[in-house]
Amino acid sequence: MPSISSADHGTRTRILRATFEVLARKGHGKLSLSEVAVQAKVSRPTLYRFFASKPELLAAFGAYETANIEAGLRAVTEGLEGHARLDAVLRYMVEHQGSYSLSRVVDIEPDYVLGQLERVIPIMRRLLEPAVTQGDPRVVAGTLVRVAVAHYLVGGDDRAEFLAQLRQAAGITEP
Repeated sequence: MPSISSADHGTRTRILRATFEVLARKGHGKLSLSEVAVQAKVSRPTLYRFFASKPELLAAFGAYETANIEAGLRAVTEGLEGHARLDAVLRYMVEHQGSYSLSRVVDIEPDYVLGQLERVIPIMRRLLEPAVTQGDPRVVAGTLVRVAVAHYLVGGDDRAEFLAQLRQAAGITEP
């Protein structure tokens, strides 16, 4: 695979960020490559140079989102161990979900969101498992993800209660 120039990397990132914006407004079903190109301030041929189809763009977007979450988790857990590390992960989950503008896509396209959750739940569990310090990491991480998914689907604005529920599920007390 040829190396990507920094200009190409910047353009690709702009397109992926624009995809996020269009998805937040329109959802998956009404997302158009033309609208993504306009949002990214690139020509349609430029967008097609990076992503030949809507499925290819959405697959790249999913990978981009996963990489951003992994980077966020690394940043908040750097230098932490044990319960402090897990608590930092839980706080990140609450803050990320509370500020994530795609969270209301469930209102626009619930069937699509449910399908995506099937794909995302194992990824999120895999990301959480290393932070779990007691019990079966797979079971605890799976429980934490499912509590977060319930909050995502149903919504709510009480972040403190959400965090308390995650801590309870993880078996840790507030630091």
